[in-house]
Amino acid sequence: MNEIILAKIGEVVLKGLNRKNFEDLLIKNIKRRLHPLGAFEIKASQSTIRIKPLDDNIDMDDVADKVGKIFGIVAYCRACAVEKDIEKIKSASIEYLAPILEEAKSFKVESKRSDKKFPYGSPEISKIVGSHIADSFPNIEVDVHNPEVTVTVEIRDMGAYIHADALEGAGGLPIPSGGRAGILISGGIDSPVAAYMMAKRGVELTAIHFASPPYTSDRAEEKVRTLLEIVAQYAGRIEMYTVPFTKIQEEIKEKCPEDLFTIIMRRMMMKVSQKIAEQHECMALITGESLGQVASQTMGAIACTDEAADMPVFRPLIGMDKKEIIRISEKINTFETSLLPYEDCCTVFTPKHPRTKPKLEMVRRAESAVEWDELIEEAVNNTKFTEIYP
Repeated sequence: MNEIILAKIGEVVLKGLNRKNFEDLLIKNIKRRLHPLGAFEIKASQSTIRIKPLDDNIDMDDVADKVGKIFGIVAYCRACAVEKDIEKIKSASIEYLAPILEEAKSFKVESKRSDKKFPYGSPEISKIVGSHIADSFPNIEVDVHNPEVTVTVEIRDMGAYIHADALEGAGGLPIPSGGRAGILISGGIDSPVAAYMMAKRGVELTAIHFASPPYTSDRAEEKVRTLLEIVAQYAGRIEMYTVPFTKIQEEIKEKCPEDLFTIIMRRMMMKVSQKIAEQHECMALITGESLGQVASQTMGAIACTDEAADMPVFRPLIGMDKKEIIRISEKINTFETSLLPYEDCCTVFTPKHPRTKPKLEMVRRAESAVEWDELIEEAVNNTKFTEIYP
């Protein structure tokens, strides 16, 4: 039996004259993601991408799993492809969907005829196929309002396709249609979710992680790599740059007021991150901050942090509460890893009473006690590069 994947294109269809460019990017991403599984014929037509395996040994469970995590696909399903012949469609609907129909209590048939040359209209196709299923499975009832299974017959230019309910895809836009940005990534819950959400908007990610040995361990860095590998299942390959941040944090502790430790640390992270981002053609920075979540994420603190960067800073979680963020982290499978007890540099030298309403002039005056340029340059020059794959 000829089994394929049908992937429905999402908001790409709204791109007007640029639609072809977005479709080409999406097909390229599908090819890249499925390449380790074998050879495929991949074609786009009528807002749908048909993914046909060219090897009988390809595991279609793996294929479906990977397709479901590719941004730009709003829905997908495994389907049986047959000739546009009503008798063959009837036979295939029974043979292909038997495991599902045998377990179901009710069903209905929906038909979509985009090939108007096909001699039967959509209502006729549904009636013919539905009657055949009802005759073949006498224990299943027809329910057009709340069926347990919806059998779909699609008559398209490339063939006829029979499938059950489609699954929700990752949605969003194909990478890198949104450009490239640097994500400041820690081992917490928030920043991996922020990375996922910006990748969903077609952004190619460059990850920037700050390590402060001996205050942070190798396990903390390994935890971040693991988180990025999970995000990469959606975002594709990610470049990771690990920044040695110990000297900068020690200078902050020694020479700056304690209540401003976190703000000044965040500002230095922005300065370092911008230099790395510029070196790798990033157009913006991304953080996992949520307004008011902690002292460094008040409106005043964020304003002081932003002033340290000359490029846009995106905060996709800014209006979310913790429950909403956790819900996404559970969906993308980063939550459990984020809970592992390996602390990152954000917990080093945490002030007992951080200032929640800092003034920019006060912060600038406090950080002027240190000559930062050489320290920042040294940190940038000693970054460690790692390639992250799904």
